[in-house]
Amino acid sequence: MNITRYFKALGDETRLRLFHLLLHYELNVNELVLIMQMGQSRISRHLKVLNENGLLRQRRDGGFSYYQVPNNPDIESLTQFVKNSLGREEMATEDLSRAQAIIKERKNKTRRFFNQVAEYWERLKKDILGDMDLAGAVSEEVPVCSVAVDLGCGTGELLLKLLDKAETVIGVDHSTQMLKMTRLKLDAENAAAKSDLRLGELEHLPLRDQEVDAAVINMVLHHIPLPQAGIQEANRILRPGGTLVIADFAKHSREDIREKFGAAWLGFEPGDIDTWLTASGFSLLGSRQYPVRHGLAVNVFRAVKDQEQQAI
Repeated sequence: MNITRYFKALGDETRLRLFHLLLHYELNVNELVLIMQMGQSRISRHLKVLNENGLLRQRRDGGFSYYQVPNNPDIESLTQFVKNSLGREEMATEDLSRAQAIIKERKNKTRRFFNQVAEYWERLKKDILGDMDLAGAVSEEVPVCSVAVDLGCGTGELLLKLLDKAETVIGVDHSTQMLKMTRLKLDAENAAAKSDLRLGELEHLPLRDQEVDAAVINMVLHHIPLPQAGIQEANRILRPGGTLVIADFAKHSREDIREKFGAAWLGFEPGDIDTWLTASGFSLLGSRQYPVRHGLAVNVFRAVKDQEQQAI
């Protein structure tokens, strides 16, 4: 019986703390060592037990292994019980607090990176994309609508193209320098009156529930620690039946590209995006792959928010 395996695996305080922590965040061993304040060999040993008994999902990304509790219906009741029970325990609360600090530092590092590269960001993209018009490919997937939002608008190249599809466009970015570059582009094109720029993070968007008809996440997911959180936020701000377009690197092994672009992920498998979309209340309508430079590829996905799905 699986339930016996699960209880045996969780029958240790350290493993129970790890399980509770990884219900909330995806973390690597080094991060878990800092949070739990234990030796690496001890953490690795307990992770192995949880993983072998089906209570964790392990993801290799470059030289790191990341762990998280999977979305598995078989353990849904168990995970909810652990979350409710340990949520009141001081030690578990302290674990989450230290994890939040690590996630915050990840985000701050990304924000500093984009503030620093804003002025030459277009050249960096050109080195990867070459002659490919990614903004054009993404905008082709967006239907004509009233309000469209570019989530992680960068320097505004895609936002300008969305003006051909929407009466009003909203650009969101967590980098003040990127937003300044976008404002300059919009002003140069006399497009400021039809646009609205907002400072915010993909996981906590500065938009109301069901405020927009279409949303794009263009080459952004690989920068955030929990991509599904960004997709769930996109669901919240989209009206039922609204369109979500995601463009991002296909899975690769280029650590130099990760470093150059300040990325948290080495791209994604198509199945990962499909799984996150489905779990967040979307139906995948289709995808296309575009080869770019350095042996890389970009996948573009088009999905629709389920009609019966309300904001989550």
